[in-house]
Amino acid sequence: MLETRDLTLHYGGSRILNGISLSAEKGEVTCVMGTNGVGKTSLLKAISGTHPRSGGEMSLDGEQLPALRPHDLARRGVGYVPQGRMIFPLLTVRENLETGLACLPKGERAMPDEIYELFPVLKEMQDRRGGDLSGGQQQQLAIGRALVMKPKLLLLDEPTEGIQPNIIQQIGRVIAYLRDQGDMAIILVEQYLKFAYELADSIVVMRRGEVELSGRKNEVSLDRLSAMLTSAAA
Repeated sequence: MLETRDLTLHYGGSRILNGISLSAEKGEVTCVMGTNGVGKTSLLKAISGTHPRSGGEMSLDGEQLPALRPHDLARRGVGYVPQGRMIFPLLTVRENLETGLACLPKGERAMPDEIYELFPVLKEMQDRRGGDLSGGQQQQLAIGRALVMKPKLLLLDEPTEGIQPNIIQQIGRVIAYLRDQGDMAIILVEQYLKFAYELADSIVVMRRGEVELSGRKNEVSLDRLSAMLTSAAA
C-alpha cells in the first residue's frame, strides 16, 4: 500500500530524516518505534504532507506521488491521527467527524454507522463540544474523524499517550479490527512497547533519523526490541 524510498526531511537547516525506506502492507500494522527525538513523528508528517519532504520517493497503492499538500494526500486515502489529537474544541463531536467528509466525493459524504459502532461514546456525546471530552474520548474522536475519510493508509501517532488503560484496550481492539478487514495499511508510532508489539505485523526501529532495524515481528523478539530501545535511551 505504501512504499517510501530514501525519504528525507529538513527543519530549517537541520536534517531530521536521513533516507528512510520502508513499506506498509494492506491488512497489516507496521509499528515504528524508537526513543524520543529520533524522527518518528517527523516521518508521519512527511508521509501525510503535514511537513513537506525534502527528497526521496513515495508511492501509495502503486501510484508514485509527488510532494503533495495534506488535503491532496487525504483525498488519495491517507488518514492521519496526529500526536495531541488536534480536534476542534468548539465544534461538537458530530461536527468534528463531519470535517473528515470534505475529503470524499460529494456522493459519498455520509457518516458511516461503523464509526459509532467502533466508538459508542461518540454517538452518546455527538452533540457535546469536542473540548469538553476527556483525553481518551478525544483520542477516539480523532481516530473516528480519520476513519470517516475511508483511508487506504491510516497513520497513528502515539494513540495511547495520556490515555486511561480501558480506553487503550478499546483502541487496540479497533486497530486489530481495522487490520483484519484487510483493506487498509496501518502505520502505528507508539512508545508503549507491549501494546505495539501485540498489534505489530512488521516492526521498524528508528535511531537518529534513520532506520536501525526493519523486519517481521517473528524475526524480532520482544526482549531484543526492549533491549534495543533501552540501550538507545541510555
